[in-house]
Amino acid sequence: MATKEFKKEDFTQNQSGEYSVEYKTEEIGQGSNLIIEEKISDGEYQVVQVPVRRQNDSIFIIFSEPVDGRLIIEK
Repeated sequence: MATKEFKKEDFTQNQSGEYSVEYKTEEIGQGSNLIIEEKISDGEYQVVQVPVRRQNDSIFIIFSEPVDGRLIIEK
């Protein structure tokens, strides 16, 4: 299992007001299972369900506001 950390500063806001973190498909791989975790106040991680969108060569993890967290990739 590989992990990729993301921080609040990594997010960009789209026209709909949603915030997203972008990863390239080659970073994650085709057909990988993704687990998304948000970092909570005590430094632990909590699994969250958020939209994941694919466009061209990119995968976008969507949140309503920027958060610290990580993406776990199961191949």
